[in-house]
Amino acid sequence: MNILLLGSGGREHALAWKMAASPLLDRLYCAPGNAGIAREATCVALDHADHAAVISFCKSHAIDFVVVGPEAPLVAGIVDDLEAAGIKTFGPGKAAARLEGSKGFTKEICRAHAIPTADFERFTAAAPAKAHARARGAPIVVKADGLATGKGVIVAPTIEAADAAIDMILGGGLGEAGTEIVIEEFLEGEEASFFALCDGEHALPLASAQDYKRAFDGDEGPNTGGMGACSPTPAMTEEAARRTMAEIVQPTLRAMKAMGTPFKGVLYAGLMITREGPKLIEYNVRFGDPECQVLMLRLASDLVPALMAARDGVLKDFDLRWRADAAISVVMATKGYPGPYAKGSVIDGLDAAAAIEGAEVFHAGTTLGADGQVHANGGRVLNVSALGATVGEAQARAYAAIDAIRWPEGFCRRDIGWRAVQR
Repeated sequence: MNILLLGSGGREHALAWKMAASPLLDRLYCAPGNAGIAREATCVALDHADHAAVISFCKSHAIDFVVVGPEAPLVAGIVDDLEAAGIKTFGPGKAAARLEGSKGFTKEICRAHAIPTADFERFTAAAPAKAHARARGAPIVVKADGLATGKGVIVAPTIEAADAAIDMILGGGLGEAGTEIVIEEFLEGEEASFFALCDGEHALPLASAQDYKRAFDGDEGPNTGGMGACSPTPAMTEEAARRTMAEIVQPTLRAMKAMGTPFKGVLYAGLMITREGPKLIEYNVRFGDPECQVLMLRLASDLVPALMAARDGVLKDFDLRWRADAAISVVMATKGYPGPYAKGSVIDGLDAAAAIEGAEVFHAGTTLGADGQVHANGGRVLNVSALGATVGEAQARAYAAIDAIRWPEGFCRRDIGWRAVQR
């Protein structure tokens, strides 16, 4: 079969790497892809915001199945348009993608169906939002309602910081994503990422993972799109996983089906494991990045049939096999990220890094220059990943691979996986 993958990041490179190994695959295309994905797929200059162009490409290249990587095209309704054109597609339709596209929408579902989450209120004006924050006290969490590329969540340690966040978001600092805000209580505990393939009614849980959001070692510095990930995470015990399915994922699927907008795709629950049990922080409607990288390393089964089963509504009797090995993925980012950064610096040593036992280097923000060299083309640029018999071994291999890379303009955290190692 011919498959088209939409996206250009590290998540998409990991998906392309895994799908390229499927015996079901004839041709794999990726739009627009990156320098690393080009080793696994034929990259095409196709704008996924132009739905008509994507449909035309699918028809002219006999595409049997489309896999949508990032959230923006899902929220924009590309799945609906592709399916209407008779093209089978993995991912939720526009109405179901509101679980990520609107934090307020998701919080209201939690309220209506007793899904454990942080207490919250929604606001479109600064004055009542500030009054609410002052009444609740700090620390407190201020979130933009819409998609903000990882920049829409601010954990305010003081009321002054909350006021500044409210002014910034409602003042247009995040564009249309910030026309409404959600203010939540601050939850204490350990974060975990929980993924489940969903077919509209049934859910198949995937391996657990943990994301490291802060820019610097010791969980210091600003929030980012993710500076690394580890799988499995000790925080996600069997009991926590059972409760997450029973109290969070399944009620959400029932609620979406009852609304006439069944959720098909991968549901990513960002959790806080509290003393009372798992609570939902937020939903994403696609694989996490960089969690996808560690999940694909550990997945022993063919990915393609699983994605097709979710789309076709036949997950009930489906199963997946996982490697017992642990996986680590460390993000190498351009200096300055998540703030302003320069593009175009040359990266050397990638082949040497990939030669480290158990290591894989997934490209997140790269281009292949006219000089034949790989150039940095984003904030998060590489996902240097590795498998190991233990988290410690995977961690050592990932950092050995990083040390083989020559990129003075890049930086990374040196402690990804520390929570699991300490356990």
